[in-house]
Formats: sequence, structure tokens, C-alpha cells
Amino acid sequence: MTSIPPEKERDAWDQGYCSKGRRYGRAPRDLPPLPAGSLILEAGCGEGKTVPAMVTRSWEVMAIDFSMEALMLCRRNPFLPDVTCIQADMRALPFREGVFDGVFLTHSAGHSLEPSRNDIAREAASVLKSGGRLFFRGFSTGDFRAGTGTLIEPGTWIRGDGIPTHYFTLAEVISLFSSLHQIEIREVCWNMRVKGRFLQRAEIVAEFVKG
Repeated sequence: MTSIPPEKERDAWDQGYCSKGRRYGRAPRDLPPLPAGSLILEAGCGEGKTVPAMVTRSWEVMAIDFSMEALMLCRRNPFLPDVTCIQADMRALPFREGVFDGVFLTHSAGHSLEPSRNDIAREAASVLKSGGRLFFRGFSTGDFRAGTGTLIEPGTWIRGDGIPTHYFTLAEVISLFSSLHQIEIREVCWNMRVKGRFLQRAEIVAEFVKG
């Protein structure tokens, strides 16, 4: 089975953020109606593209990433004065069980290989309170980039930047979070114009609750 040493993964992300700065510009189009004061974990926050929108909801947000370069960008965001940013690995979260009202995995779990994705799902479920909700986004097999690069495991390709991307099916996501109760799962598609061509982007959006 293919594996990537954690330090090599971290180096790939650090190098990307060092050379390109803020890598991702599109934040989620919507956020769930969690009450003000909810304790939220943004797991794999990157440079913090989703966090400013979370702050406007008056949530208490904790953002983690294992790339220090990403966290430095996140911390320098002037719109995030009250957000706690911690260097941590989603596969082994440094939190007690049952502390968060919500956990967001926004295009983060899909950059890990299969054993690690299982670890991430287990850890995310563990830190949720009873009744807490998990929100997942990951690219689906309908995305135009699926199948490009070097195949390193079923459904996972790695390109020149050294970062793997897994393209999920609906069934995979349901199985990944089988310890939680499913509220919603769907595939969302949109077109992106590149050099005069329209290419399909596709992601799976899912919500689960801890019983």
C-alpha cells in the first residue's frame, strides 16, 4: 500500500504556501445555522479562507493545520483577531472527547491517503459533543481533475506539487462517517472557465450528527 511520510506531506504544503502565498480563493457558498457561541473546529484550515465567514456567525472558532506556513498566513489575516490557530494533525487531534459543537472538514480529508482518512474521520467524530454536527466537503469523482496525475491508490492522484487528492463517491463518504448519523449528502457541480473552455468542478457536501 502506498504511503507518504508525514514530514514529506508537511513539506509539500509548506513549500506551496511559501511559493504561492494564499492558494485558495473560494470560500464555501453557505454555512449552517449553528447558534452563536458554538465551539467550532476548522480542521485543516489552510490559510484560513473559510474562517472569516465563520467569525461573522459569532462562533468560537479554533483553526488547526499541520502546515506552519499556512497558519502564519491565517494568523496574519486582519479579519481573524479572535480565532485560535494551532499547529496540529487531524489524524491525532490534541483535544478531549466531546468538546466541539461542530467540526468542519472542508477539502482537507481528501488530501490524505486511505488509512489517514479513516483516522481523520474517527478523530473528528471523537471530539464532537453528543448532538454535535460534522460538515464535510471533498471533491467527487465527477470533477474534471479526477484521473489526472499519478494514481497512488484507488481514487487518489498526486500531481506535480506533491499533494495527493482523493475524489470521493457518495458511498465512500457515507462509509467514512458510519459512526455518525447522516443528515444530508449530495453532489454539487459547477462550471469553471479555463482558457475559453468550461470544465466541470464537482464536490460532495455532507452533514452528519453525533448521536
